[in-house]
Amino acid sequence: MITEEIKVKVKAYAKINLMLDIVGGRTDGYHDLFMIMQSIGLYDTITVTETKSKKITITCNIDDIPLDEKNIAYKAADAFFKHTKIKNKGINIDIVKRIPHAAGMAGGSADGAGVLVALNELTGANLTDDELCSIGVKIGADVPFCIKGGTLLAQGIGDVLNKVNPLRKCYILIAKPDVGVNTAYAYKQFDECGKTHTPDKLGMLYAMQSRDLADIASRMENVFEQFIDVPNKVDIKSVMRENGALGVCMSGSGPTVFGIFDDKQKAENAAAGVEKYAADICITVPVSKGCKIVK
Repeated sequence: MITEEIKVKVKAYAKINLMLDIVGGRTDGYHDLFMIMQSIGLYDTITVTETKSKKITITCNIDDIPLDEKNIAYKAADAFFKHTKIKNKGINIDIVKRIPHAAGMAGGSADGAGVLVALNELTGANLTDDELCSIGVKIGADVPFCIKGGTLLAQGIGDVLNKVNPLRKCYILIAKPDVGVNTAYAYKQFDECGKTHTPDKLGMLYAMQSRDLADIASRMENVFEQFIDVPNKVDIKSVMRENGALGVCMSGSGPTVFGIFDDKQKAENAAAGVEKYAADICITVPVSKGCKIVK
């Protein structure tokens, strides 16, 4: 008799930062943040399968991702079982990565969120999103956003989430130069250099409330750009603007640069123009959730 594998597949979406301000340092070593975060249609696929091995194992379609307890997906699974006190009979986590690595787009956090959502479904634990977020924040500050997703104001270390009006339909061109930026290094640069300009947070909140796409795009700002040097960033931004981007910005601690367009053809023209400056390029759209179970 052949028994069917019990598994759950989840789309774990990437994010961009429409605004990112570091408000200040904290005594716990983290930083207080103000971020307008947006889920986008670029996603990793997380498939969690019961194995009866009594272990957590990981497989992945690319080579430079750790397949042990260093992987945030492993940490998420381990934290889930400890929190719920559900016995781990054995699972394999298969990760199909499409979100660029070390790109400022929460690729690792999305994978961790996807594992938590998948395990919640697989085990029938029936935890709420808030309960999953309370597990997730212990393994990564962006994990709670990646669980809930959509368009959110994130404060604290990124774990205090509040809804803002969703971004209107638009086309988002993602361009990642062929470098990575270590997040810890980026924050160290802030601690040493400080920032020279503070983004207009109130103006951005008003723009989000009115859902004026051009106004939102014109107000996008990321303080990491003041002290993180990204090769080809100026050229990428120039090409995007020349091809009709309403606004351009860097996501997270970089190096990914994105542009917001109101017309797909403009985005496609810009994508062709940035090919010589970027290693990973895609055109995507805003999405309304962080994770989606694939039926």
